[in-house]
Amino acid sequence: MRLQSALRHLYPPACLRCGALVEADFALCGACWRDTPFLGGALCDGCAQPLPGEAEAGLACDDCLAAPRPWRTGRAVLAYRDGARALVLALKHGDRTELARPLGDWMARAAAPLMRPGTLLVPVPLHWSRLWRRRYNQSALLAARMARALGAAQCPDALVRRRATAPLDGRDRAQRFAALSGAIAPHPRRGARMRGRPVLLVDDVMTSGATLSACAAAARAAGAADLAVIALARTAKDA
Repeated sequence: MRLQSALRHLYPPACLRCGALVEADFALCGACWRDTPFLGGALCDGCAQPLPGEAEAGLACDDCLAAPRPWRTGRAVLAYRDGARALVLALKHGDRTELARPLGDWMARAAAPLMRPGTLLVPVPLHWSRLWRRRYNQSALLAARMARALGAAQCPDALVRRRATAPLDGRDRAQRFAALSGAIAPHPRRGARMRGRPVLLVDDVMTSGATLSACAAAARAAGAADLAVIALARTAKDA
């Protein structure tokens, strides 16, 4: 206890985002909490897109009504803007890998209702060239933390990205889906872990859903019995 007290004195808890002093580890200060938009209220059951009206089960946005998603249900924790965007980018591009612990815990709480017996957590894969440059897959870090929090199994390389794809920023929905067509496949060996069991696909940001749709197709090809998805953040419909 004395050692813990001494360490806390030397290294007091700091806000995840701005570094201001806070009361507990892995927390946000009041200002950053107010600037971090957590999703709530009425959400699409398929893609977590915020919707008008009151929250209720089974809501669907226009996109999901027009083209049902290749998974059972989808969730996200944050709206991809303001403080939430800053946290995502810090994890993804800022080498703030320690953020995977609190952000993964947030995702685990949101994902708990999606879990079924034997669910396998599978992150969205990076192409080897991007993984080499970045040195880590942020979705795999989040999935690993979620698996620990949920007491579930995870396989970081159940899926592979067979070819590098250009950044999807600025592309419309059709272009995003075309760019991802055939880009993701089950791992030749470890993909078999998905056969006959529920799979929860894990990503950092959901925009059109093209990447998760490609992952879902690959998981189905590997024999996944049920599919759900979760993202740390969800972009606005017009993003």
